[in-house]
Amino acid sequence: MGLLGPSGSGKTTLMRAIVGVQVIRSGTVEVLGLPAGAPELRHRIGYMTQAPSVYGDLTARENLDYFARIVEAAPERVEDVLETVDLIRLSRRPVRSLSGGERSRVSLAAALLGRPDLLVLDEPTVGLDPVLRRDLWNTFHRLAEAGTSLLVSSHVMDEADRCDELILIRDGRILAQAPPEELLRSTGTDWLGDAFLVLVEGAS
Repeated sequence: MGLLGPSGSGKTTLMRAIVGVQVIRSGTVEVLGLPAGAPELRHRIGYMTQAPSVYGDLTARENLDYFARIVEAAPERVEDVLETVDLIRLSRRPVRSLSGGERSRVSLAAALLGRPDLLVLDEPTVGLDPVLRRDLWNTFHRLAEAGTSLLVSSHVMDEADRCDELILIRDGRILAQAPPEELLRSTGTDWLGDAFLVLVEGAS
């Protein structure tokens, strides 16, 4: 599921509400059949923030060893997630010496340690070059094919067609939710960026 919209549209707020770290002033948020933030969800949701949430002075492996103890993951799980994000060969290097894309993959590995049912990724490809973005999206698709549900936010419209379904959001309002091809058909456009503009103008 892609959550798309311009910066400031409410994507991060919505994701934080789903994860259970955002104060909800009205209404309710239910995740996997439970109220958002319920203790039972802690091991069922993985959260990757926009900024890499790992320690720069530790190696990738040391970071994952530390977070594995917090989420009570088996030690061998560290090797599994390093392989999933293709970081085995870099696992002994301090995170601060890694590229931006590599640091993002360490954060993704940390989010995967608990084998989450739902993976919430806040703009995971922001600032990355096209090759690194492609590699991360390939990883996301492999995870989805293995049974993990992913909610991925982005403000880059050319990433929209990589998703099975989209939520388009602006100014805290959901404008549409549908598969990419349905959005194109319903708006009579050939590009999802144009579809978004049609929806924005229709909501004005």
